[in-house]
Amino acid sequence: MSLIDALNWRYAVKKMNGQPVEQEKVDKIIAAAHLAPTSSGLQPFKIIVVTNQELKEKIAPIAFNQSQVIDSSHLLIFAANENYTEEGIDEVFNRMNTARGLPLDTTDAYKAQLKGMLLNRTAEENFNHAARQAYIAFGIAIAEAAVLKVDATPMEGFNGPALDELLGLDKKGLKSVTLLPLGYRDEAGDWLVNLKKVRTPKEEFLIELK
Repeated sequence: MSLIDALNWRYAVKKMNGQPVEQEKVDKIIAAAHLAPTSSGLQPFKIIVVTNQELKEKIAPIAFNQSQVIDSSHLLIFAANENYTEEGIDEVFNRMNTARGLPLDTTDAYKAQLKGMLLNRTAEENFNHAARQAYIAFGIAIAEAAVLKVDATPMEGFNGPALDELLGLDKKGLKSVTLLPLGYRDEAGDWLVNLKKVRTPKEEFLIELK
């Protein structure tokens, strides 16, 4: 299936049937998100995978009781770094240079420039930047799920601080950004399943500057 065909197939599933998603497919979805491009390769976010049913039931009220949270096979939580740190930036570039067989000081000039920019911004500015990187991976995970014929429902509707407290993300320097329940659609119980996919007309959506 082409990506366009997969994106035409997918929709924001409103009711999942509880059927488990094969672990091989979940691994591929996470691998796609892991390979997503990020600014300067910093990958300033984590993905938390929740399969424990009791924990999903605790998360459900935090997500305004959206049934997909409980009925999903796997619940992916994308959480961005609260801020950038000098140590964190050093760790990324040391890992990069070591993996490439390069001296650790190979990227010192670029790293100094990057630190000069990021470390002089507010924590809020840096969190917003990190969250945008998480969203790139979030979109790629949705696309890979569609290619694999796994349903995924993108969610921003949840109480982030409450979820962070429940999972102890605040102690890890993380803030939850988005949720992505994975599962399979309940065709008999989902009012949206047979409705036509509608998007802004291309001539209104696209601006061409020639």
